[in-house]
Amino acid sequence: MSEKKIKKDEERCALQEILSVIGGKWAMSIIYALFPGKRRFSELERLIPGINTRMLVKELKNMESNGIVVRKVYATVPPTVEYTLTEKGKKLEPIINELYRWGTEYVA
Repeated sequence: MSEKKIKKDEERCALQEILSVIGGKWAMSIIYALFPGKRRFSELERLIPGINTRMLVKELKNMESNGIVVRKVYATVPPTVEYTLTEKGKKLEPIINELYRWGTEYVA
C-alpha cells in the first residue's frame, strides 16, 4: 500500500514539473505558433491574440530556460530576435495537436 502511495506522489510531482514547463496560459499557443519554424518576436505577438509583450517575454524566457525554445539575436539596428523550437520542443507537436483535436470535439 505504501509503495502505491509513493508511486502516485512521484506521478503527481512529474505532472507538476511538466505543467511548470508548458502549463503557462500562453505556453501552448506560443509553441503552436512556432511549429512552422522560426518566428520573430513581433510575429509571435501578432499571431497570438490577447497576449501582451510582458507575458510573451516571460513565457519565452521560461521556455528557453527549460530547453523548449532557442533565442537567437542578430546584431542589427534595431536588434532582430528570432525564436525556434528545440528538438525537445518539436516533440510536443503531436501532443498539442491532439489536445487541439480533443478541444474542438469536446470543448468548442
